[in-house]
Amino acid sequence: MADVEAHSLETILTRDAALLKDSVREAGSLAHAMFRTELKKWIKGASSPVSEADIAVNDLLEARLRSATPDYGWLSEESADDEARLSRRLTWVVDPIDGTRNYLNGHDEWCVSVALVEDASPVLAAVYAPSSDEFFFAARDQGTTLNGVPVRAAGGSALDFARVAGPKPLVERLKPSLGDIKLHPRIGSLALRLCRVAHGALDAAFAGGNSHDWDLAAADLIVQEADGRMSGLSGDPILYNRREVAHGVLVAAGRDRHASIVAHFRDRPFA
Repeated sequence: MADVEAHSLETILTRDAALLKDSVREAGSLAHAMFRTELKKWIKGASSPVSEADIAVNDLLEARLRSATPDYGWLSEESADDEARLSRRLTWVVDPIDGTRNYLNGHDEWCVSVALVEDASPVLAAVYAPSSDEFFFAARDQGTTLNGVPVRAAGGSALDFARVAGPKPLVERLKPSLGDIKLHPRIGSLALRLCRVAHGALDAAFAGGNSHDWDLAAADLIVQEADGRMSGLSGDPILYNRREVAHGVLVAAGRDRHASIVAHFRDRPFA
């Protein structure tokens, strides 16, 4: 029975991989068509910007993905949370436009980010940055590609701080004796910041806290399948599609570098 169920899931994920790729490309094209145009925009919550483009892209993804997979759960930054997702084996986790501030300010570093989560772990992931024509894709146990070409995280455990992105006070805790650290320029899309680890453009990337499932799930699998690791500073894996979808401080890096960073913070906890 287990072999039958595994074979069935493999077949389903092959189908869903094609659906995911097509849907994210279409969503990215819609977002790009609305980029640098006059958009209605407003603030949700305390300070999070949102625009009619976020909603339009969310609506497109929901229509494409949910109509094809009606039994799956749905968790999106731009949808009301339906806790029915908590009882579903498979759930789509969606950020229609990650880096909305960049998007609304006319800057290029934004993306569409979608993952399919099985239980608590991502099994399919796509992150598409239309402005730079970068399409990251990963499937569990099948590696990561960037525009169809396999990629891997940078090896080794040393850190070139010019290739580290994230909040400076956090990064300074890695080497407090270095004085003024020159970090990689800020990347306003968290998903893209993390994906830069997957193809070796960055040695490491940090998330400073209060990120959410939709910011992280796709990038997490993309990093993992590129022989990297992404976790809390404790080294504990990130669990998705739980009732609480916010997360604390996180780090992504190649396998050996990640282990070194986690060991460093284990001895020097970040309060």
